[in-house]
Amino acid sequence: MTQGSQVISKLTVLCLFAHPDDEGFGSGGTLAGLVRKGHKVTVVCVTNGDVGEISNLALATPENLGQVRQQELRQAMAVTGADVRFLGYRDSGMQDTPDNEHPSSLFQAEAVEVEARISALMDEFTPDIVFTHDPTGGYGHPDHIIVYERTTAVVESMQEKGTGKRPHLYFVCFPRSNFRKLWQEMIDAGITPPFAADAIDKIGSPDGYVTTVKDVSAYVDVKQESVRCHKTQLDPNGP
Repeated sequence: MTQGSQVISKLTVLCLFAHPDDEGFGSGGTLAGLVRKGHKVTVVCVTNGDVGEISNLALATPENLGQVRQQELRQAMAVTGADVRFLGYRDSGMQDTPDNEHPSSLFQAEAVEVEARISALMDEFTPDIVFTHDPTGGYGHPDHIIVYERTTAVVESMQEKGTGKRPHLYFVCFPRSNFRKLWQEMIDAGITPPFAADAIDKIGSPDGYVTTVKDVSAYVDVKQESVRCHKTQLDPNGP
């Protein structure tokens, strides 16, 4: 090895997110950058996103939305360059909605069952890095919070038991200041925000919670192309 050169080991990155599109809106640029630097990235989608919005009824119906969104995620990850897995739970919907009670929803799944499936993924991939949701779930979505809780429990148990390699765990978060900025930009553009003005100080993570910031400006084009694959979730009149 010549002076000044260095060996950069290739990392295995495992991402656990609740719905198709969560990977893109949050960490899409980071994942694109990791792939383009030669690292191995796998995105695990825990639910099918069955009860998400449908931007255009020509794209999907409530009955087949989960299948359509799975395909959208496959297309998005082909752009990003990441592999994709599905755990197949039903989308639980927002807090205190009837979808929380669906027997196939993630909300109704036993914690021990979900953690066992995540643990099996850890054994299979032995990741160096794990990405998942942050404790707030971004905007309080119960599926986001459950995936955070189950993933964190598994990683912490690996340390406690001293079994296997414990990965570095990162929580993908939306700083509260970003939500405030987005809210104002929507108002300025004449768009009605999906959350009320009195909620902007409650949505997202407190800025002081953020420990790591990654410059992904070189990968914004890839991120945007990947996100555009989630057609059912994109409002053509949105931000």
